[in-house]
Amino acid sequence: MKFILSTHNVTLTKAIEDHILDKLDRLEHFDRWAVDARVTLEHDHTKAPERQFSCSLRLGVRGPDLFAEAVESDLYKAIDLVFKKIEQQIRRNHNKRIAVKQRQGARLKQRRQEAALK
Repeated sequence: MKFILSTHNVTLTKAIEDHILDKLDRLEHFDRWAVDARVTLEHDHTKAPERQFSCSLRLGVRGPDLFAEAVESDLYKAIDLVFKKIEQQIRRNHNKRIAVKQRQGARLKQRRQEAALK
């Protein structure tokens, strides 16, 4: 997976980078077809203290890209929230694909049964 990490007014430490990479490894477990990930970390001094850090993630997958953004007072909390949102989107897309396959299979089975009765 291609990984791009950009920051704005945030000092990138090894701990932050490791935390993000750990979260990305978990995402690869859910969707092994993910092509690339772009993470952006920002710190805005002008906002209220409870909404200073923002984290956004764009995950390139088959079909439309997945995007999530979170704004929190703690950078790590924002990162965790973004990855939780992306994980939910991956699960939702996976469940939709499974439902389509099951629906198609049920239709084929019904057609075979109707053809056998004729």
